[in-house]
Amino acid sequence: MSNLARKLQQEQQQRHVEVPKKASVKNPWLTPGEKFLGIVFAAVISFGAIHIVSSQAAIYEVNKDIQLLETSIQEQQKVNGDLGNQVEELSTSERIRAEAEKLGLKLNENNVKVVQD
Repeated sequence: MSNLARKLQQEQQQRHVEVPKKASVKNPWLTPGEKFLGIVFAAVISFGAIHIVSSQAAIYEVNKDIQLLETSIQEQQKVNGDLGNQVEELSTSERIRAEAEKLGLKLNENNVKVVQD
């Protein structure tokens, strides 16, 4: 009987081993829809970040141009002020009279007309 019992036991083990196991279906961590939404979200964030950086770069360039223009305006105002002072110095009546006498002109008091500003 022991042989018979042993045969039965071996047959049961073989049946047990031969029974195909169900293939376990693992659920993916993310569904395809979630993956798509994640990619779209990442793309939107990347686009926004690139847009912000490019805007800041453009603002920096404009500010740099403004500063250069302000510097050139200040220099030109200084030159204009110096030229204005020079005009005032050169347009004094004594200097004009001296230059006229150098050129041989004489002052005729009868022809002098006073113009008021």
